[in-house]
Formats: sequence, structure tokens, C-alpha cells
Amino acid sequence: MTPAINLAIKEGIRFDTHEYAHDSGNNAYGEEAAAALNTNPQQVYKTLLVALNGDNRQLAVAIVPVAGQLNLKAAASALKVKKLTMADPQQAQRSTGYLVGGISPLGQKKRLKTLLDDSAETFETIFVSAGKRGLEIELHPADLLRLTGGQLAGISSVKA
Repeated sequence: MTPAINLAIKEGIRFDTHEYAHDSGNNAYGEEAAAALNTNPQQVYKTLLVALNGDNRQLAVAIVPVAGQLNLKAAASALKVKKLTMADPQQAQRSTGYLVGGISPLGQKKRLKTLLDDSAETFETIFVSAGKRGLEIELHPADLLRLTGGQLAGISSVKA
């Protein structure tokens, strides 16, 4: 059990877990999950950590579909900061307690400001990392927001 799954159980939300064999040579974790689970890549979300105003000691979480990419300007606006940069991977791991490629928005060591792309509203359930590579948790977007204290925002753009 991961901290993400433990939190979901503790809070009594409905969820499913989906495990697949992670290819250690594949660094496109979200795309790999969507393909392995034979799921729409717009329904599988990646958890990204961003540094507020470029300060890796002040992080936030952005959850966007693997079929898209994070719009840093839109996320900065939603977080009411001047600019965002992608967080240093080592700092992201220290802050969340998870390894890159398995960072879950749930059960992080430290609760961070969290944004969920508003495209999640179009799905009954979405998939996010359950806290390790090769393990996804499927849950209702409203439950994800409740468990993270997050907010919806238009923060992604579709990949060309």
C-alpha cells in the first residue's frame, strides 16, 4: 500500500487501482500508463511539481492530462504568482516522498497548493499515479480535489 491508497481508504472514497509492468527504460510515465491500461490519454493525468516564482522551496502541484502539457502562465495566474518554473526533480521527490514517475497528488509528505486541469470535469473518473511507477488510482475528480484541497483551473494545452 502506498500513502496515496492509504489516504483514499482512510477517507472512504470509491476508487480502483490499476497495476501494470513499468518498463524501467521508459521515462514517458503517463503515456506508458495510458497505453498499458488501454485508456484514453486525456483521462490519465500526470502530477507535476512547479516552483512558485522560481523558488524550489515553495512548490505547488499541477495535475494535467498526459495528452496535454502544462501551461505555466495559466497555472501561475491560477496560483496568483508572477511566474512558475518546473520544480527540481530532487526537490519534488523530497517534498512529496515519492519518486519521479510515481509522484501521486495524494498522500504527499507535505500538503501543497494543488491545481487540477478543468478538463477532468468531463470524465466520471480519472487516473493519477497511486504513488509508484506502474500503479494508478482511478477516482472521481471531485474526490481528488477534496483529498488534496485542490482547485479546478484551465492549466493545460493539448500537445500538437
